[in-house]
Amino acid sequence: MKFQEFVSAHGVPISRATGEHLFRQGDADQSLYIVKSGLLKAYYLSSEGKENIKSFIMPGDNIGSLVAAYANLKCSFSLICLRDSELIKVDFKAIYEASRHNLEIASTVVDFLLAFAMKKERREFELLCLSAEDRYRLLLENMPSIADIVTQNEIALYLGITPVGLSRIKKRVQSAI
Repeated sequence: MKFQEFVSAHGVPISRATGEHLFRQGDADQSLYIVKSGLLKAYYLSSEGKENIKSFIMPGDNIGSLVAAYANLKCSFSLICLRDSELIKVDFKAIYEASRHNLEIASTVVDFLLAFAMKKERREFELLCLSAEDRYRLLLENMPSIADIVTQNEIALYLGITPVGLSRIKKRVQSAI
């Protein structure tokens, strides 16, 4: 069985409106979500209530809290819809069990996990080694329409800077064009 056939047989189509959470930090959610349409934001909240944006999730992306899905712990981040979204919700344990008996599904899971690990590695590199301006330029390069979709505050939170800092960077980037 191919992974897409598995998803068709075991996945549940869901719709969420703008502003609705799929799960919140601290919830138990053992699902993998495949984004068909819309835009989502994965974010962390500190104990003081400060938001840090982990990533923006676009159509074609997959997301879930592996800590919650695999290790039966609580979700370490929240996932909210920034636009009305259509997703397929699949139980991670069902995928994992199927992967143990089906090479094609296992191969797809390995590909998913590798893509996930590489995305995390790139994000860590950006935060640890690039300037805020370079992170902003890279964001625009990789997601050209993001500035038209999300708020400036969300972009600043994603970059790890203040909105004032983002405003200064935007002016420098626009004057260089």
